[in-house]
Amino acid sequence: MKKIYWLGIIPFLGFIVGALFTNKVTPYVLGMPFFHFWIVLWSVLTTGIMGIIYLLDPANQKGDSR
Repeated sequence: MKKIYWLGIIPFLGFIVGALFTNKVTPYVLGMPFFHFWIVLWSVLTTGIMGIIYLLDPANQKGDSR
């Protein structure tokens, strides 16, 4: 398994492990309960992390073979 794929564990930890510790209603962040903000934050971060994995993966560096 390539080392770059280990970045994929970060969203899992953010969603699952982080949610265990952030399961609170207060404080409100951007008008949302903290837990809801945490899930939205990690949804956005997951997109960025997966984009980084895509860009750094050598399998995606090859030209299109059409």
